[in-house]
Amino acid sequence: MSDLILVCYDGSELARRAIDAAAELVSMRRAVVLNVGPPLTTLEWDALLVPGTLDFEHVNAMAARELAEQGAIYARRAGFEAEAKGGVAAPIWQAIVTYAEVVDAAVIVLGSRALTGVGELAKGSTSHRVAEHAGRPVFVVPPPIAESTSGA
Repeated sequence: MSDLILVCYDGSELARRAIDAAAELVSMRRAVVLNVGPPLTTLEWDALLVPGTLDFEHVNAMAARELAEQGAIYARRAGFEAEAKGGVAAPIWQAIVTYAEVVDAAVIVLGSRALTGVGELAKGSTSHRVAEHAGRPVFVVPPPIAESTSGA
């Protein structure tokens, strides 16, 4: 395995939290920051029925690359030698696992929305699927515990 970590980044505070946690706990300093977006959203699929519609997949791929670059900038500030990679694929978890294999990532780092029960069934859990199928270490950083539930 390489000395490279793969950081999954979606622009959220949870993704930035994952980068910060990795910067504190992971000794490797080389990182690829990856954003994988869906090729088309539900609304975009519907819009394709209209003649002369934009190439949404191309637009989404450009947006994914831009978001990955924002994450790489954040990762560089956290001390990583980071490069950005972005694209579109479905399912997203599978693209993450495949890309980790391509770059032979030592660890995959991603934030978690900590979905449980019905929320996880309805929305799915990228972090759970990545951890289940990656065949390599996965560092899942949960959201902070809400003050109201911490007993403070």
